[in-house]
Amino acid sequence: MNDYLNFMTKLSFRRVLNAFRVIFGYMYSKITGQTYNSGLPMAIAFEPTTSCNLRCPECPSGLRSFTRPTGMLQKDLFFKTINELSDTLLYLTFYFQGEPYLHPDFLEMVQHASKKKVYTATSTNAHYLSMQNAYKTVNSGLDRLIISIDGTSQDTYEQYRVGGKLEKVIEGTKNIIRAKEELGSSTPHIIFQFLVVKPNEHQIDEVKKLAKDLKVDEVRLKTAQIYDYEQGSDLIPTIDKYSRYKQKENGDYEIKNKLLNHCWKMWHSCVITWDGKVVPCCFDKDAEYRMGDLNENSFATVWNSKPYLNFRKALVTSRTQIEMCKNCTEGTEIWG
Repeated sequence: MNDYLNFMTKLSFRRVLNAFRVIFGYMYSKITGQTYNSGLPMAIAFEPTTSCNLRCPECPSGLRSFTRPTGMLQKDLFFKTINELSDTLLYLTFYFQGEPYLHPDFLEMVQHASKKKVYTATSTNAHYLSMQNAYKTVNSGLDRLIISIDGTSQDTYEQYRVGGKLEKVIEGTKNIIRAKEELGSSTPHIIFQFLVVKPNEHQIDEVKKLAKDLKVDEVRLKTAQIYDYEQGSDLIPTIDKYSRYKQKENGDYEIKNKLLNHCWKMWHSCVITWDGKVVPCCFDKDAEYRMGDLNENSFATVWNSKPYLNFRKALVTSRTQIEMCKNCTEGTEIWG
């Protein structure tokens, strides 16, 4: 409830008006098949870095499998974009690929957005949440901190979080909670995110208990995206409701949800890579569908550009022809 109330304090007349414009544009496009967009995004994700300390098996950062370069977001580019969008922007995620706390100026950028009264969130593997960083995180004004914890024992945790130490995650969690208490802050709202895969599905109840013992605010159980799912995978859960995929009669697997000719994300949000490329959504891990470059144009110019218009049009007419969308599970639930 406190997190919801905190989010509501970020509302303003211009942000609410922009949200109505975005919703109208999406609904009009969905119903008519003609693309229309008169607002700016309500939410964006900024990628601080593609660097990561772990080697998770279904993550391009972990696999070091990018064709795009690895690097760090430039502060000037971030400040320029946030200053342009802050009047209409509601939600800012400091995460796409990589570990945000590896960026030396990460919390300075959070603080800049927080001063603009934009709701800020990030996702971390918590290995860099030292006591010093915990204090800095609270003081930055970060509103939501998602901590990835995919096991309650080291043996289980490291099956997905390859190279990670569960004890570091727990230590980092304790540090941020202690910092909140000592500084008298209600933020950030702390979420344990548990990516449900076959090796850890037996520990769902245990992670809920651990979160309660540590005074974590919330637990979210997330379904896992599997890249090569057609022939099955050792990561696909046996508990059906936590799987994005279902087995066909011939033994192969397919995505549960239907790929319909619309996508809310294309109207209300986008992702900006560390080097300023604007891509449609978080499924474009390797930034193949580049809508524009913020080093060359303003965000508004890119958002309303012909490439973006054509991409939205393709979504409402023939989404199945877009390669990025074929493993998309937009609309699937996250259970807690």
